[in-house]
Amino acid sequence: MLLEEQKPIEEKPLKLVDLDFPKLKLDEVLLKVKCCGVCRTDLHIVEGELKAVKLPLILGHQVLGEVVEVGSEVKSELKGRIFGVPWLYWSCGKCKYCLNGFENLCRNALFTGYSVDGGYSEYMIAKASYIHEIPEGLDVLHAAPLLCGGAIGYRALKMAKVNSGDKLGLFGFGSSAHMILQLAKYLGIEVYVFTRSKDSQQLALNLGASWVGEPRESIEETLDAAIVFAPAGWVAIEALKKLDRGGRLILAGIYMTPIEKINYQDIWLEKEIKSVANVTRNDVKEFLELALKVNIKTKITIYSLEDANEALKSLKYGEHSGSIILKIN
Repeated sequence: MLLEEQKPIEEKPLKLVDLDFPKLKLDEVLLKVKCCGVCRTDLHIVEGELKAVKLPLILGHQVLGEVVEVGSEVKSELKGRIFGVPWLYWSCGKCKYCLNGFENLCRNALFTGYSVDGGYSEYMIAKASYIHEIPEGLDVLHAAPLLCGGAIGYRALKMAKVNSGDKLGLFGFGSSAHMILQLAKYLGIEVYVFTRSKDSQQLALNLGASWVGEPRESIEETLDAAIVFAPAGWVAIEALKKLDRGGRLILAGIYMTPIEKINYQDIWLEKEIKSVANVTRNDVKEFLELALKVNIKTKITIYSLEDANEALKSLKYGEHSGSIILKIN
């Protein structure tokens, strides 16, 4: 499903096309794609909220596939095994960010389904040292959201620095949040969920949230930290107002509408604001292992590859709770 021009998703900008196989480089693998998660970042790219860096483009960065061919520098035993391809496609390994454990900030990094072609396709190319073997026991379809939504949420949770007994707010309750709620509960953290969707509120309660409501609703307690997944600046302000002294606000999206006005009183008393930018390979590795240990359940809705426009449209309008998956037949 090829994006040739950024347009509103209602205009169905993704087109079903046949393409030749790209040439496999020495350090690469060819994957036969089994499924690919649909992410809000994909929607931001399609509709132009993120500037295009490559067009035409194959979207998709939560990819699960079987290695069917390897480059000459790649071990042949990878063939026939299932691997995941996340957002971070490649980093230089030489800059100050890469050398200090922040490859997610590498200025020369390439990103799957954004600066290189991704997984809305029957086959895709990936760098062998940037793919992740899926632990035995994780179902392929349910594992796809772990690669981005889960890993981004996990990095945000680490930044939030919450401990057992602390109160954490999750603002927006889509793919990331419904996984991170389960991990937070496992760690003994009390979770408050803020979302306007009644279906998502019910899912949050089913997964163990202590409180659910809309972002503008007031709560009796104050939060030790809040993670904002919703791409709306006004939601970030609402989260900030609900923080305790010294509380931490983590902005977990790649895109957000402007945060137009912050009253100093709302940030005073040593509150912190930090954003999450991409993930490292280690974030993905750690979260895949935790997902198996914690038995994180992903709620998924499945679309076929040729229905990718409809899948993204349903994401835009919040028609499903949990995660959306393209299944490639």
